[in-house]
Amino acid sequence: MLVRAYRLTDKLGIVLLKSSLALVDVTLDGLSLLVQRIFAPILRLLGLVLRPIGTLFGLLLLLLLNLFRRATGQTALSAERVMARRAARAQMEAAIVEDPLRAQNRVLSTFTVLLLAALIGVVLWATNPARTAPSGGGAPLNAAPLFASTPAESGAPTAGPLASPVPTVTPLPSVLEVRGSLAYTVRELGQTDIWAVPVGSRTQIRLTNSPEDERDPAWSPDGRRLAYASRQDGNWEIYVYDLTSGETTRMTYDLSFQAGPSWDPAGEWLVYETYQSGNLDIQFQRVDGSELPLAMPGNSAAADFSPAWSPDGRQIAFVSWRDGNQDIYIFNLNDQTVTNFTNTPDRFEDYPAWSPNGEWIAYSALENGLETVFVKSADDPNATAQPLYGGRSPSWSPDGASIVFAADVGDGGQLIASPFEGSGVVTSVIPVPVGTTGAVWSALPLPQQLVNSGSVGPAVSGPLYIEDVSERSVDPPYVLRAIGVSAEPSTLSDRVDDSFRSMRERVLDSVGWDFMGRMDHVFWPLERPPEPGVERRHWLMTGRAFAITRNSTAGSPAALEVVRENIGVDTYWRLYLRVVQDAQDGQLGEPLRRMPWDFASRIEGDVEAYDQGGRLRLQLPQGYYVDITRIAEDYGWERVPAGSDWRANSNAINYWLFRKTDGLSWYNAMREIWTEGSLINFAPTPTPVDNFETVGSATPPTAPPPIPVEPTAEGVDPTLPPEVEDLLNQEAPAGEGQ
Repeated sequence: MLVRAYRLTDKLGIVLLKSSLALVDVTLDGLSLLVQRIFAPILRLLGLVLRPIGTLFGLLLLLLLNLFRRATGQTALSAERVMARRAARAQMEAAIVEDPLRAQNRVLSTFTVLLLAALIGVVLWATNPARTAPSGGGAPLNAAPLFASTPAESGAPTAGPLASPVPTVTPLPSVLEVRGSLAYTVRELGQTDIWAVPVGSRTQIRLTNSPEDERDPAWSPDGRRLAYASRQDGNWEIYVYDLTSGETTRMTYDLSFQAGPSWDPAGEWLVYETYQSGNLDIQFQRVDGSELPLAMPGNSAAADFSPAWSPDGRQIAFVSWRDGNQDIYIFNLNDQTVTNFTNTPDRFEDYPAWSPNGEWIAYSALENGLETVFVKSADDPNATAQPLYGGRSPSWSPDGASIVFAADVGDGGQLIASPFEGSGVVTSVIPVPVGTTGAVWSALPLPQQLVNSGSVGPAVSGPLYIEDVSERSVDPPYVLRAIGVSAEPSTLSDRVDDSFRSMRERVLDSVGWDFMGRMDHVFWPLERPPEPGVERRHWLMTGRAFAITRNSTAGSPAALEVVRENIGVDTYWRLYLRVVQDAQDGQLGEPLRRMPWDFASRIEGDVEAYDQGGRLRLQLPQGYYVDITRIAEDYGWERVPAGSDWRANSNAINYWLFRKTDGLSWYNAMREIWTEGSLINFAPTPTPVDNFETVGSATPPTAPPPIPVEPTAEGVDPTLPPEVEDLLNQEAPAGEGQ
């Protein structure tokens, strides 16, 4: 019986040991199959922990059974029991042999771990910023060791000539992925400079810093040189700036006007506009200066300007007045023919730009009173131009997938990139001042040393003027000050008189004679009756406006040329003042490229001109002129739009009127120099009383007391050139009198 009992306990121990090991194996295998590959490493760790525990549990059971046998007094093992134990041990060792399924699971787990590691490596490689270097057109990066693949922010450390870009949180929009750099013209403090910005950065860099004007930037095909026009030597010439060496080379040597350069595809020639024999024409010149300038065959008696060389080097797009309208033409160098590319009598185009593949031409024009960028097939002059977006002076991205242009938005400006091919959204590149033009896109980044410098220094320091204002503690708080011009009364508000004096001096320096010294009106007292058809609430009453002499548009050549501009629903006028005769060789001003408006045609028997308030002149006036509207804007003086009835009412044309509001309404501007009581008939009420016809009264109100006028040492009658004096003393054309 005891032998049977021993055998039974041995078998029971072996069963318990095998059951515990099987339970552990089944549990591990089930969990491994349940979660498959995700937690394989964790299951392996659990297996290493649970296996010894299961083994210890079985040994513990055997130990307890051994103690039980000893308690029964049986300490000797019979041969049969020894043999039974040996057989049991053999069976146990056979059971412990690893299951083939578990070995397969271990292999799968190891493979899963290796696969996950490889996947992580691929993700890290794909997101490495060093792989985001641009691959646009132009010379390869290794050909320009001084250029970084992506410009860093100003002052940021670099890691060698080809520095990797700094990763950003916000990815670069698709329209800017080609990167590179932009150059453009900015007007600040009364003069223009050329600036640049790395695409994808907000760090603007001044490339030119002459106190004189620079404009019309044009990248060379290799992106290392920038051609531009400048007055830095006294008259408009073409210069080439080497961004690598920092050296500037003057390309043209002629007192006449040269501007608007464009490179040939090989980077050996420049085509540009020049003023020769009283007419704007187009010339070619080798960049190395080895040959004299060559006139473009097919130049006409009409003005030709704004040339743009095609990518294949065999065509020139340019702007001309050949057909009585400002259209874009194409000159073919192979057969020397000229084709009117746009041919739109109701639209004035400018700024032609070829796409990199030569299949498209982008340009800008006013459309329904708004500056608009158009794109048209270069091979089909009869194709319909497609409006792209609101803006001016377009330029193509190096890959031809996007177009960048300038646009004025509210009180500021923007450089905007719009997709042309493929996906993407219209994206603001960088905020810029109002009036920014000439944005051009290069495939290569800016030299790293230029990016790190941040700028080449300011061109003009300090404000254009300082308004010395004396505010009083009485009503009204400001006084009128004499400004010494030939108008009665010759006074302006203390809040604007200094800006007027500075502007007058600037115009004198720009044109060579004191045009602003003679005015038709500067200030209107309250008792002055309005002109026929003119609103009673006039800005000349505020001491913040002036009216130049209308007779300046008389004569041939006229001292003043007026260009019509339809902006939105309003009609504005831009004024170009002829420089003094002694400077008609290019020392001052520049030739006109926009056709002036002919007011005198209203009375010459032209019915359409009479109905439209005039018409365009038949040809551009010869000579050099200065845009005094732009000078006035530099000093805070804005032009006044024409009245809605200006075609029939000559007093509402308003080309002669400028004002400086500083954001004030008309009534608030009046309150600066008039008492509240004197403005009782002008107070903003739901039912204002206009004109001098008050309810229940047939007589005008009592004139207010005179406004204090501070005396000034000024008052010297301005000296005018004899030819200008004669023009201003002529009678005004019919319909333009006071």
